[in-house]
Amino acid sequence: MNPVNYLYLAALLFTIGAAGVLIRRNAIVVFMCVELMLNACNLAFVAFSRMHGNLDGQVIAFFTMVVAAAEVVVGLAIIVSLFRPRHSASVDDASLMKL
Repeated sequence: MNPVNYLYLAALLFTIGAAGVLIRRNAIVVFMCVELMLNACNLAFVAFSRMHGNLDGQVIAFFTMVVAAAEVVVGLAIIVSLFRPRHSASVDDASLMKL
């Protein structure tokens, strides 16, 4: 399979993720769309790494996965703190958390 096809797939996944972040209001769905965008970037890094014949893109993709894992921990903690008092995971309710 041609590496350019992987880049097309990465662009499609990134577009779907960006549309989900901009359109949806549920914090969990927005969070999953951000993760989809990060995975699309990882796919593009690995595809470019394969096209150029070096391992730099794979190393960057590994570090992106580490950052994504840290984002999962922080993001889920924020979502839980939004959900507990309001019983809703809507992004619009985030402004109500101010003191």
